[in-house]
Amino acid sequence: QVQLVESGGGLVQAGDSLRLSCAASGRTFSNYAMGWFRQAPGKEREFVAAITWSGGTTFYANSVKGRFTISRDNAKNTVFLQMNSLKPEDTAVYYCAAKSDRTLYQSRIADNYDYWGQGTQVTVSS
Repeated sequence: QVQLVESGGGLVQAGDSLRLSCAASGRTFSNYAMGWFRQAPGKEREFVAAITWSGGTTFYANSVKGRFTISRDNAKNTVFLQMNSLKPEDTAVYYCAAKSDRTLYQSRIADNYDYWGQGTQVTVSS
């Protein structure tokens, strides 16, 4: 089992930045690729970003590419999502997830992740 706890969400204005963190406990963190997803009210959960077990490769949704950066610190069992130039359409609950095959293969698909956090709310006002 892997337990994931997100933090860092909040209410910000358009153009501001936020840094989300996801702290992992349980099994060896470096055994997992990690992803961030988000879900806005009335919408399906959508992929945001993913990172391999080593942090060497990252992958982003087109909607956040160039604005968001995913990173990880395996020594601290934590994955981060730096969000810059936030837009109102970024408003959602953000979830981190762990993927046991350590790669980015089909990392856009939520069903390929084995463990999920409880989510943290990000609200961007215009």
